[in-house]
Amino acid sequence: MQHPPSNRLTLLALLLLGIVVLVCGSLGRWQLSRADERRVISAEIERGRQAAPLEILPNMTAESVQPWRSASAAGEWAGQFSVLLDNRNLDGRPGLWLATPLVLEGGSAVLVVRGWIPRPIGAQLSPKIETSPSRQMVQGEMSLRVPRLFELWTSKKGEDSGLPSSWKGIAAPEAGWVDTATVIRVQNLDLVSLAERTGLKFLPLVLLQRSPAQDGLVRNWPMPSLDADKNVGYATQWFGFAAIALIAFCVVLWRFVRHRRRQI
Repeated sequence: MQHPPSNRLTLLALLLLGIVVLVCGSLGRWQLSRADERRVISAEIERGRQAAPLEILPNMTAESVQPWRSASAAGEWAGQFSVLLDNRNLDGRPGLWLATPLVLEGGSAVLVVRGWIPRPIGAQLSPKIETSPSRQMVQGEMSLRVPRLFELWTSKKGEDSGLPSSWKGIAAPEAGWVDTATVIRVQNLDLVSLAERTGLKFLPLVLLQRSPAQDGLVRNWPMPSLDADKNVGYATQWFGFAAIALIAFCVVLWRFVRHRRRQI
């Protein structure tokens, strides 16, 4: 027996309200999981920054790398292998990060993200960054990788998009200087790909430099968003929407059942 149009509309309304309850409830649970993730990251940052400073040695393994932990490394800059990381904004200003390998005793290298420079606009000249050939002591915070930006073309070209296929190094115009006008620019940088191009043996870590230097670079590294309370607030809203939809579902269902009973 075919239901009258009003019954079909009621069943459609129940179906839609049920979907709203499920979707809003799922979004609320997802926001709670995001809050948990941010709490974990916050605890990881706290543990790393409370740990004693570490000296980076040539035989350092990935197991000994603790993100956000203070560390220092001594070596010489390999300025010819410097790389600029594009689209790194600072306080709303477009700019780039300069990353340069630091070669330790024994031949191992640490990739140091040295700091931020503004993007040259118009006829503005690209700055030259001093890269002294003498032994350097660099201090900073450890990271497992270079902070990445999303690339639509990454899946097609790979994480080393922008690096030359055969890299023998770029000769600086002056000894001890890096001319950022001639340095290779990439969106993201992978240590494995960089090692293949340069022939350097990189340790499985990246050092975000914090020690001061007379190079004109700004060292203000972005922090991940750690506001878990915001996600909890969003979750509360989604659960509230789910509760309203559930109440409406129950009301519509009750009226539908009562109407059907009267027809019997």
